[in-house]
Amino acid sequence: MKPEMTLLEQKEGVATLSLNRASKRNALSRALRAEIVSRLRALEENDGVSAVVLTGKGEVFCAGFDRSEFGEEGMTEIFSESLDYHRQIYTFPKPIIAAVNGPALGGGCDLAAMCDIRIASTTALFGQPQVRFGAAAAYELMREVMSEGGAREMCLSGRLYGVQEAREMGFVNSVHEPADLIRQAEDLAATISKLPQPMPWNTKQQFLACQPDLFQP
Repeated sequence: MKPEMTLLEQKEGVATLSLNRASKRNALSRALRAEIVSRLRALEENDGVSAVVLTGKGEVFCAGFDRSEFGEEGMTEIFSESLDYHRQIYTFPKPIIAAVNGPALGGGCDLAAMCDIRIASTTALFGQPQVRFGAAAAYELMREVMSEGGAREMCLSGRLYGVQEAREMGFVNSVHEPADLIRQAEDLAATISKLPQPMPWNTKQQFLACQPDLFQP
């Protein structure tokens, strides 16, 4: 029996969804993306969950798309078939907090950016290094969560940004020691979930109404 690609815990209105592919640096394989979509669809229908924490098992949040699965068409093929994955996260109707426990690169950086709040470990790194091998950066998405100048630099340079620099650029909301990260994320999610209902859901709908349509067929 194959191990689950994600792990899910739920308590007091908060669901914690963990990418469980640590041996592959939580790289976004087709199977992992499909499981994330399935999990989020179930959480969308779960009236007992008002907020979600998204994190990674191991020392890496997410290393990006699994390049071992790239066919001859490369990134064009991958992104074409991953629209449903991107759309499910980007338009998820409940607040999502990314607890970035380590490097979040390429598609992993995009995954964090699609969440509503990003809190990070001191070990986190961010960037769009895929531009170094000719794959496009997610400029429109980066521009939504940081300054215009910062987004342009990240998407042109392909360099990696430490957590303090990412915070200064507005990408990260707060920074925590690794041992405290999940507790801080879950405490924040619990605070959100305890708001008068349906306040968390209504507020998220305001967010969604203001964000551009980036992942349409």
